[in-house]
Amino acid sequence: MSTLLQRTLSGAVYVAVIVVSILEPTGIAFPVVAAILTVLGIREFLHLTGKDTWLLVMTSISGICMQAFVALAGKISKMETIDDLYLGLLMIPFGICILIAFIVTIAELFRKQENPMKNWGRYWQAVMMIALPFACMDFLLALRPYYLLALFISVWVNDTGAYLIGSATARLPHGNHKMLPRVSPAKSWEGLIGGILFTLAAGYVFYRIGWIDNVKIALVWAVSAGLFGTLGDLLESLMKRTVGVKDSGRFMPGHGGVLDRFDSMLLAAPCSLIVILLCQL
Repeated sequence: MSTLLQRTLSGAVYVAVIVVSILEPTGIAFPVVAAILTVLGIREFLHLTGKDTWLLVMTSISGICMQAFVALAGKISKMETIDDLYLGLLMIPFGICILIAFIVTIAELFRKQENPMKNWGRYWQAVMMIALPFACMDFLLALRPYYLLALFISVWVNDTGAYLIGSATARLPHGNHKMLPRVSPAKSWEGLIGGILFTLAAGYVFYRIGWIDNVKIALVWAVSAGLFGTLGDLLESLMKRTVGVKDSGRFMPGHGGVLDRFDSMLLAAPCSLIVILLCQL
């Protein structure tokens, strides 16, 4: 099978899984998918920075509990009256997260690792840069499924627009202006602007079809998704260059690992959630 066909087929499956899990009426499918992706993403990150089975298990438990906590919090936020049962359920994953963080910290006293501070850093980086963004996606889903779908589409549109404009301007007599050639040689300022313009158009479409109620919110959403999606992509590129690998893993044939596929969402999801929450306030 050719690389192009492989990328096309796996990309189509990826899009279908994301869209179906978001629009599935019970609201359960995407949090399950997000929890699986969180564990796989944490596994990729920890393998890139040094294998440690203990740290992988503890960080994965923290990631799953964070998913559960945020998914429940999103459900509770939409309730007119909050039942004590739901508050009790909410405290279970929250308590486990706190307990795991405490255990991981104290355990370094007894594990006799060469660099315990590195292990603390790896734990918190995996939780904050992988588990938290997927948890933010769960919260967007709970607020309104179309918020999350719009975010994914915004990131995809941004990538497409950046590629098209960046490729076009690269053919000009003097080429285009590279953003951070030491991190990602292909990315240019022209591509960034093109991606944001494409995403602005998508944001206006979201407003017109009723996914986002206010046109100003839709446009601010679009700019934040395009800008922070690009920054997330650059951060993941920097990580891979630091450890000297081309792909973070082999999750998707032709596309690399979970972190390769969801790198743009690592910053775009938290920032888009903040935009929505601030605008609602």
